[in-house]
Amino acid sequence: MTLSTGDRVELSDLVARYALYVDRQDFTALAGLFTEDAVLVLPDPPKALEPVLEYSGREEVRKAIGRVEFFPVTSHFLGGQVFDAGPEPGTAVGYVNCAANHVSAGTEDTGGRPVDLVWHVRYTDSYRNEEGSWRFARRSLHIDWIETRQVRRMRG
Repeated sequence: MTLSTGDRVELSDLVARYALYVDRQDFTALAGLFTEDAVLVLPDPPKALEPVLEYSGREEVRKAIGRVEFFPVTSHFLGGQVFDAGPEPGTAVGYVNCAANHVSAGTEDTGGRPVDLVWHVRYTDSYRNEEGSWRFARRSLHIDWIETRQVRRMRG
């Protein structure tokens, strides 16, 4: 089976909505992008940059990603996206590159200035088409490296 152009557009939109909902901190909408039995596997930085923490089901996914509320501002820049047909009909796999900016409030260590933790990440995804809509069935986040950047000013 091959993916149609429409499937590729819908998968790209799914990936973009994930980034948008994280940045808007709309974790309920974000959880809706996953299948009921979805699995999200995240790293545990700085200890582990490979995916090691597994969360199953929409509610666990919502709670796990909801931890980003710690950061007043996030901004995800999507890079390359590749989608291929999966092993079963109605499935697909994908590989997505992203630079994920996480701006923290200033601390004593930073002289009160905000800091941007930039994660350069790769997502390895499995998707399933349910009732005509593509959803994440499994998403694994791999961090390739982390940068720390000083922020001159931020909103809020």
